[in-house]
Amino acid sequence: MGLRNEKLRWQLVSGVLRAFHLERLMSRYSPKLVMAVFNLVNSGVSIALVAMLALITQEPFIFPSLGATAFILFHVPLAQPASPRNVLWGHFIGALMGLVGLYLFGLQDAPSAFLTGVDLSRVGAAAIAMGLTSCLMVAFNVVHPPAGATALIVSLGLMTNPVQLSVLMGGVLILLMQAFFMNRLAGIPYPLWSTRATVAGSAKQAPQG
Repeated sequence: MGLRNEKLRWQLVSGVLRAFHLERLMSRYSPKLVMAVFNLVNSGVSIALVAMLALITQEPFIFPSLGATAFILFHVPLAQPASPRNVLWGHFIGALMGLVGLYLFGLQDAPSAFLTGVDLSRVGAAAIAMGLTSCLMVAFNVVHPPAGATALIVSLGLMTNPVQLSVLMGGVLILLMQAFFMNRLAGIPYPLWSTRATVAGSAKQAPQG
């Protein structure tokens, strides 16, 4: 599995470099350096796009757990946690359970824990949010580890308005669109929805020996 992921990462990097006629870099520099610089640029561009939209609209399209999502989308693009299904549902569950934690402990109108500190109510909200998020992601088979951070972001009071959920999910969607474009540009069959469906479709098309 590790070797397969390594090949996919190199396929992504080399495919994008060829698309932009920069393949000479692959022969001039070591693969590790090329991949490291590619991740520097690609991850930076991904987050910059979302952050720029947040700057223009003054809405919270950018939030910390998107950084971890960006890394997964370009580091292991065909892993199930990187599929659009898992990314979208994972973050949605995390944000929703964060709100559940806030409302259960009456913290929906309270200032952020980063301003007032952590009390017992905040401990309870965070614990409930994280526990429910983990439980539901496993139960519905939509595991996406960065969504745990989303649950904590909301339950700690950084996002308390239910309306912000749609904005938050908009940021996730923008990141997924960029991941789809970059992976497909490199020739990697990044799925439209589910990795399992993509793998099953590829298996049906494969020649029989």
